[in-house]
Amino acid sequence: MMPYRKNWKLIPLILVAFLTTINSIAQSPFKKLVWSYEFNTPGLPDSTKWGYDLARGCPQNCGWGNHELQYYTNRPENARVENGHLIITAKKETMEDAQYTSTRMVTKKKGDWKYCRIEVKAKLPAGRGMWPAVWMLPTKWEYGGWPHSGEIDIMENVGYWPDSLIGTVHTGAYNGMKGTQKTKGVPVKDLSTAFHVYAIDWTAESISISIDNKVYNVFKNDHKGSAEWPFDKEFHLLLNIAVGGDWGGKYGVDDSIFPQKMEIDYVRVYQ
Repeated sequence: MMPYRKNWKLIPLILVAFLTTINSIAQSPFKKLVWSYEFNTPGLPDSTKWGYDLARGCPQNCGWGNHELQYYTNRPENARVENGHLIITAKKETMEDAQYTSTRMVTKKKGDWKYCRIEVKAKLPAGRGMWPAVWMLPTKWEYGGWPHSGEIDIMENVGYWPDSLIGTVHTGAYNGMKGTQKTKGVPVKDLSTAFHVYAIDWTAESISISIDNKVYNVFKNDHKGSAEWPFDKEFHLLLNIAVGGDWGGKYGVDDSIFPQKMEIDYVRVYQ
């Protein structure tokens, strides 16, 4: 879920090549809970822990670089806590130049970490045009703009490929613009009907991406430099549903599916 445009023409071939089975049980070195949000208080999410990326993104309303169609808000209609869950809702409605609304929540400057385990228990939206993500971006961009300072996609899914979970790492050397991003996928049949725990274990030597504590993608530090490994700086977490876009909207958007929700039971960070 890039903040800038990806070369999505290469994505289908890459994902088919790397679609894999779960290969190991996560053995996390991180045991101490240092940050969490359980979404137990109804209403708006706690503003001391969550902020928002708003509007259409980019100076020219370029849909956050991916030609996404939504307008991001901080309204309770798009993000609220009820019945012990955070509900992020994508809606079919007009707001300024957009025909859809949604929310992109961020922990930037409220929760920023280097080396940790992050767990997000969530149930995903469904339908053509949906593009939910749980992901991380650098807080200070110390190695330069995207992709040079890195990106970690803990979970991505596109609605036209409903049974595929994707985990990806982007860097200056390995990224979507070049089609070299370190991507793997795993088939999961109930992403939109059941909760799963999406997680990473990020150390100085590797980033392991897992579902329900089962690892399916591991990116290792080859110690060549920041172009290959910019992950020695603080990153923050993002939760969002995009509508359409270069990948999510490859086959258009089914307007009959709205509203669509991503439900998050908890977010937990260990170090």
